[in-house]
Amino acid sequence: MRLHIFPLNLTLASTFRITHESRDIQPTVIVGLEDNGLIGWGEATAIAYYNQSQDKLVSTLEKNRALIEQTPLDTPAQYWEALHNAMPDCSFELCALDLAAHDLYGKKQGKPVYRIWGLNPEDAPITNYTIGMGPLEEMVSKIENHPWPIYKIKLGSDNDLEHLSALRQKTNSPFRVDANTAWSASETIEKAPILKELGVEFIEQPLPADAWNDHAIVYRESALPIIADESCQTEDDVARCAGHFQGINIKLVKCGGLTPALRMIADARKYGMQVMMGCMTESSIGISAIAQIAPMLDYVDMDGALLLKEDIATGVCIDNGKVYYPDLPGTGASLKSEYRS
Repeated sequence: MRLHIFPLNLTLASTFRITHESRDIQPTVIVGLEDNGLIGWGEATAIAYYNQSQDKLVSTLEKNRALIEQTPLDTPAQYWEALHNAMPDCSFELCALDLAAHDLYGKKQGKPVYRIWGLNPEDAPITNYTIGMGPLEEMVSKIENHPWPIYKIKLGSDNDLEHLSALRQKTNSPFRVDANTAWSASETIEKAPILKELGVEFIEQPLPADAWNDHAIVYRESALPIIADESCQTEDDVARCAGHFQGINIKLVKCGGLTPALRMIADARKYGMQVMMGCMTESSIGISAIAQIAPMLDYVDMDGALLLKEDIATGVCIDNGKVYYPDLPGTGASLKSEYRS
């Protein structure tokens, strides 16, 4: 097997702002696993907030090139376990490799990944469209220019309720809000009934990740369900989130790929929690991998490629929130030829 590494920069259609940062360019690393003329594609975006730079991702992959190329790929799960044992603290790199392994395995089987898992793509939930933080005029413009059945609104400013009220005047679509750890427990409990009146379905990660005592209070007293994001990054976090959140949001780069994500979903169901999967700002390679697992989810946020000025890849298509799967094996994704250099 041969490893290909492509560090690329994704240009966003407009500036994307959240509590932690704003950006116009998203660095990413695309990997290809080639065997007998077939290439499986995977992706991991470089996120400064998680101390993941593009150079670090590429360096780790190159350092482990021999291991990656020489480990047999009998199944994606077996491949992930072998790499994880040797690269235990490399979830972003493992994610890219795991997505590529699933894509390659599906191509060898001649089947889409979701079909190998026995899933029906018609069961995939509608994906939201994300409205980043910014001046109210900018947020309103995005709503007006992107009619969508569900919106995810990034909050965390001093004008959250005023902004959300103004956005509600522009659409009847349900809202989901993501405060990205910017609120306190009392603030969350106070705002929740107002948000509910404004048509909000749930609140994602309102408190700092390690504020477990406050998470428990909000879990009991909030008028809206609370979904963990920063508090649920790996498999070990799922059990701790039980009794603190009504659901979890899985990010493939944080947990290490589809292989551990499947286990996280099973664990969350065991504890009676709902399951969401979110994306980074990423190409259709990462988004197409999320689409494979989407039929298992209650909610999905897989609009990352829609936020790009130009997609570097092909794969699943999303129209008005509904995902359409190509009639292709694996994840159905491929890096465009002009970026393979």
